[in-house]
Amino acid sequence: MKFIDIVILAMIAAFLVFRLRSVLGKRTGNERPPQNPYGDTAPASPRESSDDENVVALPGAGPVDDIPEDTPASDGLRAIREADSGFSVQEFLEGARAAFEMVVTSFANGDKETLRPLLSDEVYDNFTGAIDARDSAGETMEMTLVGIREADVLEANMDGRVAFVTVKFVTEQIEVVRDKSGEPVSGDPSKVATVTDIWTFARNTRSRNPNWTLVATEAPN
Repeated sequence: MKFIDIVILAMIAAFLVFRLRSVLGKRTGNERPPQNPYGDTAPASPRESSDDENVVALPGAGPVDDIPEDTPASDGLRAIREADSGFSVQEFLEGARAAFEMVVTSFANGDKETLRPLLSDEVYDNFTGAIDARDSAGETMEMTLVGIREADVLEANMDGRVAFVTVKFVTEQIEVVRDKSGEPVSGDPSKVATVTDIWTFARNTRSRNPNWTLVATEAPN
């Protein structure tokens, strides 16, 4: 009886060994060492170690160098690009156009809430001061931005971590200011005027906030 028990136990052990090998596989001597879950770096996956050698950079896949050559702003724009690798002149100008339209429209409508995040403290005080004076006089302003004909970078520079870009806007506008009775005080509601503005925007390149702020406005000489 004991002999039969031994034979049965041996058969069970052999069966278990077979099952374990079929599930876990056999060691061949080429296995990777066990990974240390507390190590500084984890070993690369097979995809990382093999596919990286076959990566081919596609045309246009990298950042586009859209900084113009041989302009007064070129060196400053490149300095901004060095401080912020994601900086794009084209994208900046698209944002500047949108900001220009939003600012002039909000100023005409007396919308201080919209103006607040777009302007520096000094510029905001100047704009809201003009809005308050207009309101006190009982005047209203009507402005239609017909279109932006030009938006060109005039100057660019870095001051510490802060980038400054000055843009010249040439726009077509219909603008009129009316008194309490609705009569025009300035401007002509039937005339499209060409207006030139020079605005300077700033942004801390170390900030996670991607938005630029209007820090200065001036009229051309």
